[in-house]
Amino acid sequence: MVSAYEGLPGGVAVSHLSVYDWPAADGVCGGTPHMHLTCSEAYVVTGGRGAVQTLTTSGYEVTPLAPGTVAWFTPGTIHRLVNEDDLRITVLMQNNGLPEAGDAVLTLPPEYLTDPETYAAATRIPVDAPEAEQERVALARRDLALEGYRALRDASGPEPLAAFHRAAAALVRPRLAEWRARWEWGARAAAAATGEQLDRLEQGDPSHLSDAVVRAEQPAAYGKFGMCGRLNVYKGTG
Repeated sequence: MVSAYEGLPGGVAVSHLSVYDWPAADGVCGGTPHMHLTCSEAYVVTGGRGAVQTLTTSGYEVTPLAPGTVAWFTPGTIHRLVNEDDLRITVLMQNNGLPEAGDAVLTLPPEYLTDPETYAAATRIPVDAPEAEQERVALARRDLALEGYRALRDASGPEPLAAFHRAAAALVRPRLAEWRARWEWGARAAAAATGEQLDRLEQGDPSHLSDAVVRAEQPAAYGKFGMCGRLNVYKGTG
């Protein structure tokens, strides 16, 4: 018997994002370009104005973002959020918030992608440090990722992007067992619970309806330094 799934519908997670207004070397304000390997992500724009720049094997695109826009993309999409005027977004994440719990590789230059230790040294934000130091590190890693991002965007031919894909896959490989466990107790369990409920209803058994519950929670952390901006995050989303 599959127990009732208690997470958000479909095994998704949410966070509230205020996109960084830090200007980069190209004069554009915004976040850190990065890619997810196993998760889709969606943006529900709740305020302000901006865009998301994306880079895939199909090429480079810019999607405008304004209040009411819902934009989403699949694994393998390198994305960079651009803040043009106080851009605020509710982010919907696959696999119980795995994008904020590890499924992300920043587009650092190749020499920083050689092994997990080198990558971590360039990207880890010291959570116990003063806020000013956390901001300094977040800004430095954003600018470093932009160097690699611009090189990928301006490259001729598919090999540089393919090389980044290979490097990213190698970096996350040590964590795949942890990710699989998160998927099993999250999205997979949610789908299995629905399947069992359908089976019961086909047999004329509505007993699961008597187990109905209502839940609510407030953010577990406010203003956390994320890849794209300051985050209000909920329990279990990284």
